[in-house]
Amino acid sequence: MEPEEHRPPDELEPKPAGELEPQPEPDREAPDEPLREWQPRLYLTIITIGLLLAYGIAFVLENNKHINLHFVFATARVSLIWLILLSIALGMLLGVLLSQLHRRRRRRD
Repeated sequence: MEPEEHRPPDELEPKPAGELEPQPEPDREAPDEPLREWQPRLYLTIITIGLLLAYGIAFVLENNKHINLHFVFATARVSLIWLILLSIALGMLLGVLLSQLHRRRRRRD
């Protein structure tokens, strides 16, 4: 005759109908352990950000020349990079304002 296994009392009692047994939690790594698997998306993001940052620095350094900006009645001497950045900002602002105006007109119709 084999010796009877020792079981906790809750395993010996039958479960009431409809009561679900607790599901075991999936194996999770301890938070202290570093992730050891390859994460290509993370590395691609880091490399992309680094390249964009390097391109931005090179763009600023290359366009650091001073130029004369002629208005109708005046002339100003500005750095080319500031002129480029100001043009981009004004273009974006005008684009947003025009899209809002277009949306408002479509709503009235």
